[in-house]
Amino acid sequence: MYEIGYAALNPSRAVADASRLFLKNPINPVSHTTMGKSMAAACELFERTTRRYGKPDWEITHTVANGQSVPVHINTVWQRPFCNLLHFERAFEHPPRTPQPRLLIVAPVSGHHATLLRGTVEAMLPTHDVYVTDWVDAKLVPLSEGRFGLSDYVDYLISIFHRMGGDCHVMAVCQPAVPVMMAVARMEAEDDPFVPKSMILMGGPIDTREAPTAVNALAKDRGIDWFKRNVLTTVPWPHPGALREVYPGFLQLNGFMSMNLDRHLQAHWDLFHHLVQGDGDSAEKHRDFYDEYLAVMDLTAEFYIETVENVFVTHSLPRGEILHHSQPVKPDAIHRVALMTVEGEKDDISGIGQTKAAHKICPRIPEDKRAHYEQPGVGHYGVFNGSRFRSEIAPRIADFILSQELPRGAARQRPNERPAPAPLVADEEPDVFALNKNVTAFYPRIAPT
Repeated sequence: MYEIGYAALNPSRAVADASRLFLKNPINPVSHTTMGKSMAAACELFERTTRRYGKPDWEITHTVANGQSVPVHINTVWQRPFCNLLHFERAFEHPPRTPQPRLLIVAPVSGHHATLLRGTVEAMLPTHDVYVTDWVDAKLVPLSEGRFGLSDYVDYLISIFHRMGGDCHVMAVCQPAVPVMMAVARMEAEDDPFVPKSMILMGGPIDTREAPTAVNALAKDRGIDWFKRNVLTTVPWPHPGALREVYPGFLQLNGFMSMNLDRHLQAHWDLFHHLVQGDGDSAEKHRDFYDEYLAVMDLTAEFYIETVENVFVTHSLPRGEILHHSQPVKPDAIHRVALMTVEGEKDDISGIGQTKAAHKICPRIPEDKRAHYEQPGVGHYGVFNGSRFRSEIAPRIADFILSQELPRGAARQRPNERPAPAPLVADEEPDVFALNKNVTAFYPRIAPT
Protein backbone atom coordinates (compact mmCIF):
# COMPACT_ATOMS: atom_id res chain seq x y z
CA MET A 1 0.00 0.00 0.00
CA TYR A 2 2.87 2.36 0.77
CA GLU A 3 4.50 1.67 -2.60
CA ILE A 4 1.19 2.10 -4.44
CA GLY A 5 0.50 5.37 -2.65
CA TYR A 6 3.95 6.67 -3.50
CA ALA A 7 3.56 5.69 -7.16
CA ALA A 8 0.08 7.24 -7.33
CA LEU A 9 1.44 10.59 -6.18
CA ASN A 10 4.21 10.68 -8.79
CA PRO A 11 2.17 12.69 -11.37
CA SER A 12 1.00 15.19 -8.75
CA ARG A 13 4.53 15.56 -7.43
CA ALA A 14 5.85 16.21 -10.94
CA VAL A 15 3.17 18.87 -11.55
CA ALA A 16 3.93 20.53 -8.20
CA ASP A 17 7.66 20.63 -8.94
CA ALA A 18 7.10 22.09 -12.41
CA SER A 19 4.70 24.66 -10.97
CA ARG A 20 7.26 25.64 -8.34
CA LEU A 21 9.90 26.27 -11.00
CA PHE A 22 7.42 28.30 -13.06
CA LEU A 23 6.29 30.39 -10.10
CA LYS A 24 9.87 31.09 -8.92
CA ASN A 25 11.21 32.08 -12.34
CA PRO A 26 12.19 35.78 -12.07
CA ILE A 27 10.97 36.35 -15.63
CA ASN A 28 7.45 35.52 -14.42
CA PRO A 29 5.89 38.71 -12.92
CA VAL A 30 3.87 36.57 -10.50
CA SER A 31 7.09 35.41 -8.82
CA HIS A 32 7.50 38.90 -7.31
CA THR A 33 4.06 38.92 -5.67
CA THR A 34 3.08 37.54 -2.28
CA MET A 35 0.54 35.24 -3.91
CA GLY A 36 3.15 33.85 -6.33
CA LYS A 37 5.66 33.27 -3.53
CA SER A 38 2.98 31.56 -1.41
CA MET A 39 1.95 29.27 -4.25
CA ALA A 40 5.61 28.38 -4.98
CA ALA A 41 6.19 27.66 -1.28
CA ALA A 42 3.08 25.44 -1.12
CA CYS A 43 4.25 23.50 -4.19
CA GLU A 44 7.69 22.93 -2.65
CA LEU A 45 6.15 21.81 0.64
CA PHE A 46 3.90 19.31 -1.18
CA GLU A 47 6.80 17.95 -3.23
CA ARG A 48 9.06 17.57 -0.19
CA THR A 49 6.47 15.88 2.01
CA THR A 50 5.54 13.29 -0.63
CA ARG A 51 8.93 12.42 -2.12
CA ARG A 52 11.10 9.42 -1.26
CA TYR A 53 14.41 10.51 0.22
CA GLY A 54 17.44 8.55 -0.94
CA LYS A 55 20.60 7.90 1.03
CA PRO A 56 22.40 11.25 1.54
CA ASP A 57 26.02 11.82 0.58
CA TRP A 58 28.67 12.14 3.28
CA GLU A 59 29.83 15.50 1.87
CA ILE A 60 33.12 15.24 3.77
CA THR A 61 35.97 16.26 1.48
CA HIS A 62 38.38 18.02 3.86
CA THR A 63 39.22 18.29 7.52
CA VAL A 64 41.52 20.55 9.51
CA ALA A 65 44.26 18.68 11.38
CA ASN A 66 47.40 20.14 12.96
CA GLY A 67 46.48 23.52 11.56
CA GLN A 68 46.35 22.39 7.96
CA SER A 69 43.51 21.62 5.59
CA VAL A 70 43.72 17.93 4.72
CA PRO A 71 41.82 16.23 1.86
CA VAL A 72 39.66 13.28 2.89
CA HIS A 73 39.05 10.27 0.64
CA ILE A 74 36.28 7.81 1.53
CA ASN A 75 37.19 4.23 0.65
CA THR A 76 35.41 0.92 1.21
CA VAL A 77 37.92 -1.44 2.87
CA TRP A 78 35.66 -4.31 3.96
CA GLN A 79 32.33 -5.59 2.65
CA ARG A 80 29.54 -7.94 3.56
CA PRO A 81 26.02 -8.19 2.12
CA PHE A 82 24.56 -6.00 4.87
CA CYS A 83 27.48 -3.69 5.64
CA ASN A 84 30.39 -1.78 4.13
CA LEU A 85 33.30 -0.54 6.24
CA LEU A 86 34.27 2.96 5.16
CA HIS A 87 37.68 4.48 5.79
CA PHE A 88 37.88 8.27 5.91
CA GLU A 89 41.46 8.43 4.74
CA ARG A 90 43.21 11.75 5.31
CA ALA A 91 45.84 12.61 2.71
CA PHE A 92 48.44 14.35 4.88
CA GLU A 93 51.17 16.24 3.06
CA HIS A 94 53.30 15.91 6.20
CA PRO A 95 52.48 13.04 8.61
CA PRO A 96 51.34 14.39 11.99
CA ARG A 97 53.63 13.98 14.97
CA THR A 98 50.80 13.53 17.45
CA PRO A 99 49.21 10.06 17.79
CA GLN A 100 46.30 9.41 15.44
CA PRO A 101 44.46 6.40 16.97
CA ARG A 102 42.22 4.27 14.81
CA LEU A 103 38.59 4.87 15.71
CA LEU A 104 35.82 2.57 14.52
CA ILE A 105 32.44 4.31 14.73
CA VAL A 106 29.63 1.76 14.71
CA ALA A 107 26.52 3.39 13.27
CA PRO A 108 23.10 2.30 14.50
CA VAL A 109 20.83 -0.02 12.53
CA SER A 110 17.68 1.78 13.60
CA GLY A 111 16.09 3.16 10.46
CA HIS A 112 18.45 5.97 9.45
CA HIS A 113 21.55 5.74 7.29
CA ALA A 114 25.05 5.99 8.72
CA THR A 115 25.30 9.51 7.28
CA LEU A 116 23.30 10.64 10.33
CA LEU A 117 26.70 10.51 12.05
CA ARG A 118 28.25 13.03 9.65
CA GLY A 119 28.79 15.50 12.48
CA THR A 120 30.31 12.79 14.68
CA VAL A 121 32.80 11.86 11.96
CA GLU A 122 33.69 15.50 11.27
CA ALA A 123 34.38 16.10 14.97
CA MET A 124 36.68 13.08 15.33
CA LEU A 125 38.55 13.34 12.01
CA PRO A 126 41.09 16.01 13.07
CA THR A 127 42.63 13.72 15.70
CA HIS A 128 41.68 10.16 14.66
CA ASP A 129 41.95 7.72 11.77
CA VAL A 130 38.20 7.15 11.37
CA TYR A 131 36.31 4.10 10.09
CA VAL A 132 32.50 3.84 9.96
CA THR A 133 30.12 0.91 9.51
CA ASP A 134 27.84 1.83 6.62
CA TRP A 135 24.85 -0.50 6.90
CA VAL A 136 22.94 -1.51 3.77
CA ASP A 137 19.20 -1.00 3.37
CA ALA A 138 17.63 -4.46 3.83
CA LYS A 139 15.29 -4.00 0.87
CA LEU A 140 18.37 -3.78 -1.37
CA VAL A 141 19.87 -7.10 -0.25
CA PRO A 142 18.65 -10.13 -2.29
CA LEU A 143 16.97 -12.88 -0.32
CA SER A 144 19.67 -15.28 -1.54
CA GLU A 145 22.21 -13.53 0.71
CA GLY A 146 20.55 -15.09 3.76
CA ARG A 147 19.38 -13.72 7.09
CA PHE A 148 20.81 -10.99 9.25
CA GLY A 149 20.02 -11.27 12.94
CA LEU A 150 21.60 -9.99 16.15
CA SER A 151 24.17 -12.80 16.17
CA ASP A 152 25.09 -12.02 12.58
CA TYR A 153 25.57 -8.37 13.57
CA VAL A 154 28.01 -9.55 16.26
CA ASP A 155 29.79 -11.73 13.67
CA TYR A 156 30.26 -8.67 11.47
CA LEU A 157 31.78 -6.69 14.34
CA ILE A 158 34.16 -9.49 15.32
CA SER A 159 35.23 -9.84 11.69
CA ILE A 160 35.92 -6.09 11.53
CA PHE A 161 37.96 -6.21 14.76
CA HIS A 162 39.98 -9.06 13.26
CA ARG A 163 40.36 -7.10 10.05
CA MET A 164 41.80 -4.18 12.04
CA GLY A 165 44.11 -6.46 14.01
CA GLY A 166 42.92 -5.17 17.38
CA ASP A 167 44.62 -1.83 16.73
CA CYS A 168 41.50 0.30 17.19
CA HIS A 169 39.06 1.90 19.56
CA VAL A 170 35.35 1.39 18.99
CA MET A 171 32.59 3.97 19.46
CA ALA A 172 29.03 2.64 19.54
CA VAL A 173 26.34 5.26 18.96
CA CYS A 174 22.99 4.33 20.52
CA GLN A 175 21.62 0.92 19.41
CA PRO A 176 24.99 -0.77 18.62
CA ALA A 177 26.09 -0.41 22.24
CA VAL A 178 24.51 -3.83 22.87
CA PRO A 179 26.06 -5.81 19.95
CA VAL A 180 29.43 -4.09 20.50
CA MET A 181 29.46 -5.21 24.12
CA MET A 182 28.37 -8.69 23.02
CA ALA A 183 31.20 -8.89 20.48
CA VAL A 184 33.82 -7.71 22.97
CA ALA A 185 32.53 -10.08 25.65
CA ARG A 186 32.69 -13.07 23.30
CA MET A 187 36.22 -12.13 22.25
CA GLU A 188 37.35 -11.65 25.83
CA ALA A 189 35.88 -15.01 26.86
CA GLU A 190 37.97 -16.67 24.13
CA ASP A 191 41.10 -14.63 24.98
CA ASP A 192 41.02 -13.23 21.45
CA PRO A 193 44.13 -11.09 20.83
CA PHE A 194 42.24 -8.79 18.46
CA VAL A 195 39.92 -7.13 20.98
CA PRO A 196 39.77 -3.33 20.59
CA LYS A 197 41.72 -1.20 23.03
CA SER A 198 38.64 0.60 24.30
CA MET A 199 34.91 0.90 23.73
CA ILE A 200 32.94 4.11 24.03
CA LEU A 201 29.20 3.55 24.46
CA MET A 202 27.04 6.61 23.75
CA GLY A 203 23.35 6.80 24.62
CA GLY A 204 22.97 3.03 24.31
CA PRO A 205 20.23 0.81 25.81
CA ILE A 206 22.51 -1.48 27.82
CA ASP A 207 19.96 -1.94 30.62
CA THR A 208 16.55 -0.49 29.80
CA ARG A 209 15.27 -1.23 33.30
CA GLU A 210 17.08 1.95 34.34
CA ALA A 211 14.95 5.08 33.85
CA PRO A 212 12.49 3.49 31.37
CA THR A 213 11.37 5.75 28.53
CA ALA A 214 8.32 5.71 26.25
CA VAL A 215 10.21 3.37 23.92
CA ASN A 216 10.71 0.86 26.72
CA ALA A 217 7.10 1.15 27.88
CA LEU A 218 5.79 0.45 24.37
CA ALA A 219 7.87 -2.72 24.02
CA LYS A 220 6.86 -3.96 27.45
CA ASP A 221 3.14 -3.20 27.07
CA ARG A 222 2.74 -4.58 23.55
CA GLY A 223 4.81 -7.73 23.86
CA ILE A 224 6.92 -9.34 21.16
CA ASP A 225 3.99 -11.10 19.45
CA TRP A 226 2.29 -7.77 18.78
CA PHE A 227 5.40 -6.52 16.95
CA LYS A 228 5.56 -9.68 14.86
CA ARG A 229 1.92 -9.28 13.81
CA ASN A 230 1.79 -5.53 13.22
CA VAL A 231 5.12 -4.01 12.13
CA LEU A 232 6.69 -6.60 9.83
CA THR A 233 6.04 -6.83 6.11
CA THR A 234 7.54 -8.29 2.94
CA VAL A 235 9.61 -6.24 0.49
CA PRO A 236 7.64 -5.92 -2.78
CA TRP A 237 8.92 -6.10 -6.34
CA PRO A 238 10.92 -4.44 -7.97
CA HIS A 239 13.32 -3.90 -5.04
CA PRO A 240 16.39 -6.22 -5.10
CA GLY A 241 15.37 -7.60 -1.70
CA ALA A 242 11.89 -8.64 -2.88
CA LEU A 243 10.22 -11.24 -0.60
CA ARG A 244 12.57 -10.47 2.32
CA GLU A 245 10.67 -9.88 5.57
CA VAL A 246 11.55 -6.49 7.03
CA TYR A 247 10.64 -3.82 9.51
CA PRO A 248 10.09 -0.97 7.00
CA GLY A 249 11.84 2.34 7.43
CA PHE A 250 8.67 4.35 6.81
CA LEU A 251 7.10 2.81 9.94
CA GLN A 252 10.17 3.72 11.99
CA LEU A 253 10.02 7.26 10.62
CA ASN A 254 6.34 7.45 11.55
CA GLY A 255 7.30 6.47 15.08
CA PHE A 256 10.07 9.07 15.25
CA MET A 257 7.84 11.86 14.00
CA SER A 258 4.80 10.98 16.09
CA MET A 259 6.89 11.40 19.26
CA ASN A 260 7.31 15.12 18.46
CA LEU A 261 4.62 15.69 15.85
CA ASP A 262 3.85 19.26 16.91
CA ARG A 263 7.52 20.19 16.54
CA HIS A 264 7.71 18.75 13.00
CA LEU A 265 4.47 20.46 11.95
CA GLN A 266 5.77 23.78 13.27
CA ALA A 267 9.08 23.28 11.44
CA HIS A 268 7.29 22.82 8.12
CA TRP A 269 5.00 25.77 8.80
CA ASP A 270 8.13 27.84 9.50
CA LEU A 271 9.64 26.59 6.23
CA PHE A 272 6.58 27.88 4.36
CA HIS A 273 7.02 31.35 5.89
CA HIS A 274 10.78 31.36 5.25
CA LEU A 275 10.16 30.57 1.57
CA VAL A 276 7.54 33.31 1.24
CA GLN A 277 9.78 35.84 3.01
CA GLY A 278 12.82 34.83 0.96
CA ASP A 279 14.82 33.73 4.02
CA GLY A 280 17.06 31.38 2.06
CA ASP A 281 19.47 30.55 4.92
CA SER A 282 16.72 29.35 7.26
CA ALA A 283 15.04 27.39 4.47
CA GLU A 284 18.34 25.72 3.57
CA LYS A 285 18.93 24.66 7.19
CA HIS A 286 15.48 23.04 7.18
CA ARG A 287 16.21 21.23 3.91
CA ASP A 288 19.58 19.95 5.15
CA PHE A 289 18.10 18.56 8.37
CA TYR A 290 15.03 16.92 6.85
CA ASP A 291 16.88 15.54 3.82
CA GLU A 292 18.81 13.48 6.39
CA TYR A 293 15.99 12.88 8.86
CA LEU A 294 13.48 11.66 6.26
CA ALA A 295 15.95 9.30 4.54
CA VAL A 296 15.22 5.92 6.10
CA MET A 297 16.13 2.30 5.47
CA ASP A 298 14.48 -1.07 6.15
CA LEU A 299 15.71 -3.47 8.85
CA THR A 300 15.61 -7.24 8.55
CA ALA A 301 12.71 -8.69 10.52
CA GLU A 302 14.91 -11.11 12.47
CA PHE A 303 17.31 -8.39 13.62
CA TYR A 304 14.49 -6.07 14.66
CA ILE A 305 12.56 -8.72 16.59
CA GLU A 306 15.64 -10.15 18.31
CA THR A 307 16.73 -6.65 19.35
CA VAL A 308 13.34 -5.66 20.73
CA GLU A 309 13.01 -8.94 22.60
CA ASN A 310 16.50 -9.06 24.10
CA VAL A 311 16.99 -5.37 24.81
CA PHE A 312 13.54 -4.06 25.73
CA VAL A 313 11.50 -7.07 26.84
CA THR A 314 13.72 -9.69 28.51
CA HIS A 315 16.77 -7.49 29.28
CA SER A 316 18.97 -10.44 28.42
CA LEU A 317 22.33 -8.64 28.31
CA PRO A 318 22.41 -7.23 31.87
CA ARG A 319 20.97 -10.52 33.14
CA GLY A 320 23.81 -12.44 31.48
CA GLU A 321 21.33 -14.54 29.49
CA ILE A 322 21.84 -13.25 25.93
CA LEU A 323 23.13 -15.74 23.36
CA HIS A 324 25.42 -15.52 20.36
CA HIS A 325 24.79 -18.51 18.09
CA SER A 326 23.67 -20.58 21.11
CA GLN A 327 26.75 -19.52 23.09
CA PRO A 328 26.16 -17.49 26.29
CA VAL A 329 27.56 -13.95 26.31
CA LYS A 330 29.03 -12.92 29.66
CA PRO A 331 29.89 -9.22 29.97
CA ASP A 332 31.83 -9.93 33.17
CA ALA A 333 34.48 -11.59 30.99
CA ILE A 334 35.59 -8.14 29.74
CA HIS A 335 38.81 -7.11 31.48
CA ARG A 336 41.36 -5.89 28.87
CA VAL A 337 39.14 -3.39 27.06
CA ALA A 338 38.72 0.09 28.55
CA LEU A 339 35.16 1.40 28.91
CA MET A 340 33.73 4.90 28.58
CA THR A 341 30.00 5.67 28.70
CA VAL A 342 28.33 8.91 27.62
CA GLU A 343 24.74 9.98 28.36
CA GLY A 344 22.61 13.05 27.72
CA GLU A 345 20.69 14.70 30.55
CA LYS A 346 17.49 15.04 28.48
CA ASP A 347 17.72 11.81 26.48
CA ASP A 348 14.15 10.54 25.96
CA ILE A 349 15.23 7.47 23.96
CA SER A 350 17.87 5.93 26.24
CA GLY A 351 17.16 7.23 29.73
CA ILE A 352 19.79 8.32 32.25
CA GLY A 353 21.51 5.25 33.69
CA GLN A 354 20.80 2.85 30.82
CA THR A 355 24.27 3.30 29.31
CA LYS A 356 26.08 3.79 32.61
CA ALA A 357 24.81 0.32 33.60
CA ALA A 358 27.62 -1.09 31.43
CA HIS A 359 30.05 -0.39 34.28
CA LYS A 360 27.97 -2.48 36.67
CA ILE A 361 27.86 -5.54 34.41
CA CYS A 362 31.59 -5.34 33.57
CA PRO A 363 33.10 -5.54 37.08
CA ARG A 364 36.52 -6.84 35.97
CA ILE A 365 37.54 -3.70 34.09
CA PRO A 366 40.14 -1.85 36.24
CA GLU A 367 39.11 1.52 37.65
CA ASP A 368 41.82 3.37 35.73
CA LYS A 369 40.28 2.09 32.49
CA ARG A 370 36.79 3.42 33.17
CA ALA A 371 35.07 6.74 32.60
CA HIS A 372 31.51 8.06 32.58
CA TYR A 373 30.27 11.44 31.41
CA GLU A 374 26.79 12.94 31.52
CA GLN A 375 26.33 15.94 29.24
CA PRO A 376 23.95 18.56 30.68
CA GLY A 377 21.26 20.05 28.49
CA VAL A 378 21.28 17.63 25.55
CA GLY A 379 18.84 15.00 24.33
CA HIS A 380 19.51 11.81 22.44
CA TYR A 381 20.70 13.49 19.24
CA GLY A 382 22.96 15.88 21.16
CA VAL A 383 24.92 12.98 22.63
CA PHE A 384 26.66 12.44 19.28
CA ASN A 385 26.04 15.60 17.27
CA GLY A 386 25.80 19.35 17.58
CA SER A 387 27.81 22.14 19.18
CA ARG A 388 27.95 20.62 22.66
CA PHE A 389 29.15 17.34 21.28
CA ARG A 390 31.95 19.11 19.41
CA SER A 391 32.99 21.36 22.28
CA GLU A 392 32.42 19.17 25.35
CA ILE A 393 31.88 15.49 24.54
CA ALA A 394 34.30 14.86 21.66
CA PRO A 395 37.35 16.30 23.50
CA ARG A 396 36.65 14.04 26.49
CA ILE A 397 36.37 11.01 24.22
CA ALA A 398 39.63 11.94 22.50
CA ASP A 399 41.40 12.29 25.87
CA PHE A 400 40.07 8.92 27.02
CA ILE A 401 41.19 7.20 23.82
CA LEU A 402 44.64 8.76 24.04
CA SER A 403 44.98 7.71 27.68
CA GLN A 404 44.36 4.10 26.65
CA GLU A 405 46.59 4.39 23.59
CA LEU A 406 49.59 5.54 25.64
CA PRO A 407 48.75 5.21 29.35
CA ARG A 408 50.97 7.41 31.55
CA GLY A 409 53.21 8.14 28.59
CA ALA A 410 54.47 4.55 28.33
CA ALA A 411 54.19 2.05 25.51
CA ARG A 412 51.08 -0.05 25.95
CA GLN A 413 51.69 -3.75 26.61
CA ARG A 414 48.86 -6.24 26.25
CA PRO A 415 48.65 -10.03 26.49
CA ASN A 416 49.17 -11.75 23.16
CA GLU A 417 49.95 -8.39 21.55
CA ARG A 418 50.75 -8.53 17.85
CA PRO A 419 52.56 -6.02 15.62
CA ALA A 420 50.38 -3.16 14.44
CA PRO A 421 48.83 -4.06 11.07
CA ALA A 422 49.37 -2.13 7.89
CA PRO A 423 46.62 0.30 6.78
CA LEU A 424 43.55 -1.46 5.48
CA VAL A 425 43.39 -1.76 1.71
CA ALA A 426 40.22 -2.84 -0.08
CA ASP A 427 41.84 -5.36 -2.41
CA GLU A 428 43.57 -7.26 0.40
CA GLU A 429 40.41 -9.34 0.93
CA PRO A 430 39.19 -10.54 -2.49
CA ASP A 431 36.39 -12.72 -1.12
CA VAL A 432 34.37 -9.85 0.28
CA PHE A 433 31.38 -11.96 1.28
CA ALA A 434 33.28 -14.66 3.18
CA LEU A 435 33.25 -14.46 6.97
CA ASN A 436 36.76 -14.21 8.38
CA LYS A 437 37.85 -17.78 9.08
CA ASN A 438 39.21 -16.79 12.47
CA VAL A 439 35.73 -15.80 13.57
CA THR A 440 34.23 -19.24 13.10
CA ALA A 441 37.31 -20.85 14.62
CA PHE A 442 37.03 -18.77 17.80
CA TYR A 443 33.23 -18.63 17.89
CA PRO A 444 31.47 -21.81 16.79
CA ARG A 445 27.87 -21.34 15.67
CA ILE A 446 26.76 -24.57 17.36
CA ALA A 447 27.14 -25.01 21.09
CA PRO A 448 29.56 -27.84 21.98
CA THR A 449 27.92 -30.98 23.32
